[in-house]
Amino acid sequence: MNPLLFSLVLVAMLRPQIVAAHTVFTTLYVNDVSQGDGTCVRMPTSPDTATFPINDLQSDAMACGFDGTVGVDRVCPVSQASKLSFLFREYADGSQSGAIDSSHKGPCSVWMKRVGSAINDTATGSGWFKIYEDTYDTSTKQWCTEKLMQANGLLSVDVPSDLAGGYYLARPELLSLHEADKSPPNPQFYAGCAQIYLDSSATSLPTDTVSIPGYVKITDKSVLYNIYDPPSTPYVAPGPSPYEGNSTATTDISKSVKFSVAQKSQTEGLLPSDAAITNGNWWGVEVAAYTTEDGCWAASTNCFDQTTVCYNTAQPTGDTGCRDWEAHCTDIQNACKSGNFNGPPALAKSNVQAGTQGTAQSASQAATSSTAVHSSAAATKTTTPSSAGGATISEDGSCGDGQTCQGSTFGNCCSAAGYCGSSSDYCGTGCQSSFGTCQ
Repeated sequence: MNPLLFSLVLVAMLRPQIVAAHTVFTTLYVNDVSQGDGTCVRMPTSPDTATFPINDLQSDAMACGFDGTVGVDRVCPVSQASKLSFLFREYADGSQSGAIDSSHKGPCSVWMKRVGSAINDTATGSGWFKIYEDTYDTSTKQWCTEKLMQANGLLSVDVPSDLAGGYYLARPELLSLHEADKSPPNPQFYAGCAQIYLDSSATSLPTDTVSIPGYVKITDKSVLYNIYDPPSTPYVAPGPSPYEGNSTATTDISKSVKFSVAQKSQTEGLLPSDAAITNGNWWGVEVAAYTTEDGCWAASTNCFDQTTVCYNTAQPTGDTGCRDWEAHCTDIQNACKSGNFNGPPALAKSNVQAGTQGTAQSASQAATSSTAVHSSAAATKTTTPSSAGGATISEDGSCGDGQTCQGSTFGNCCSAAGYCGSSSDYCGTGCQSSFGTCQ
């Protein structure tokens, strides 16, 4: 077998298998049109833990999920007052059906934050406002998560029509209360973010904003609610009430030079005009035309180099686009072997949607060498956690009995209750130094 092909097979085979545990936001829909699995979405980079909950309410993961402080390379355009739908899956790659385990019951909400850059903003801190929430429906006796399952995992909301144009992070949030009654309580949050550019002539921004993390604490009633023996009082979701639009609690940014000038049109996160195929936030660029044997083999190498980057940066949502591109590269290679040095052949499959490409610098223009490759800064190749000091690094958020938090994505501190985290609740009094770091 060709050594390059063999290495690509290994890359595909060694990628961690998707593990189903809970749920994860995978796909943004704009006016019922899918933007592509993982496209414009900040999500965990490890398939092994992508669907795991956020247990530490003071961690940065509360903003856009695990690995969510680093942006991806695509920003999806959204028209004024558009409908946004957020797809949640129990299996990130959709290999099996299901939105969330039926035992996971609780409220849903959608938040937004206006930012200077949807790609570069870390998402944490102030500026977040809620535009939607659904808690417990007394008429149907259903929690929002139960309705989510009936909607095949789609959580939908209309963007308030008076929101000012510009870059935003759109954050769907699920809260499962099925272990909120435990001692210690274990409310489970699931959050991610979509990077969007809102094309709007409106000029309003809500003034009732909060910081994430920070808007909810482990002592709040909203996360300690016993769904099995509920109190007589109605459930109240974490955070402020949703912004409904055309409210007096807004500020007019039309006189703000910082935002009104800099964000009149989208300039970041556009798909280059020469993109031929995509996979999540990666795109492939067709190789240059050739008429010689040297040109043919150079094109083959270029194509397979792009394939390697695609596989290495593929999100937990999968690598279908990488496989389609690899098939194209194989067609080029086979043509070279057969003496057909006129190409490249037509790409058999292209998933580039009309209207998604812009005038941003193309991948071929941005390449620093003759190999035109592109990767997302957030989607780095991951490996399965190894052992640390004889203990296994925790992959499920629990610690003790041979599992350490040191090196865990949930945080390096092991609390007295046996959970990994990074806040004082985990790193302070009662912290177990044998299974992590204590402060």
